[in-house]
Amino acid sequence: MHTTEDLIPQEACCTQYNIAVSFIQQLNEYGLIDIVTVEEKTFLHSGQLNDLEKFIRLHYDLDINMEGIDAIAHLLTKVRSLQGEITNLKARLQVFSIDE
Repeated sequence: MHTTEDLIPQEACCTQYNIAVSFIQQLNEYGLIDIVTVEEKTFLHSGQLNDLEKFIRLHYDLDINMEGIDAIAHLLTKVRSLQGEITNLKARLQVFSIDE
């Protein structure tokens, strides 16, 4: 569970990265960033800053729309999953090659 120390005010993120609040809200609507509301203030988890920076670059630097960002995020998640599966399969193959 996240603690309040892990939370960064949404306004601070918007100021730091020079982005609109609506951009973070859209990321949240697509399930790409989780936001937390505490006492009517909106926060992001500090662990999401790397993802936020990635999404900012995709959107503002490469002019990729929200649907494109969502597709890219999904594909990157799938690639990481497949890489993990390959690593596990290689480890299992090592067991068989040692026995020979």
